[in-house]
Amino acid sequence: MARIFPHHVVVDQPGRVSARPLRTADLAVVAVGGALGAVLRFAIDSAAPGTLLPWPTLAINVVGAFLLGALPALGAVRRSHRVAAFLGPGVLGGFTTVSAWVGQVRSLADDGHVALAGTYLAVTLGAGLLAAAVGQRLAHRPEPEEALR
Repeated sequence: MARIFPHHVVVDQPGRVSARPLRTADLAVVAVGGALGAVLRFAIDSAAPGTLLPWPTLAINVVGAFLLGALPALGAVRRSHRVAAFLGPGVLGGFTTVSAWVGQVRSLADDGHVALAGTYLAVTLGAGLLAAAVGQRLAHRPEPEEALR
């Protein structure tokens, strides 16, 4: 069971919270990563053609969920809480977006596209959960024997 520490909670691994003294350097790496992820998301969304279904946000959230699940496969993430913080809550936190997804679902429903809004909501949630599970599964698979030699 996770405990909440009101003055300092730092992500040790993507998806896991542990008590660690909050340091300015940790905040800085998350902020820089978050800015990078947000700029990347904005660039992808801006470059995509306009359609009724906001597929760029769907793709961004599914790819981000997969990458977040797969992060522990990277040795650098396992060895450094700062690399984990930069990539997890930083880059991928800035890259993925629940707020835009919810706003797009609401907008579709408000515009009379209720079935499409419900489909978009369900597909994003289902695909995101599946992508995160696949990423985690890949991250925790055993190394082939030839790789260990």
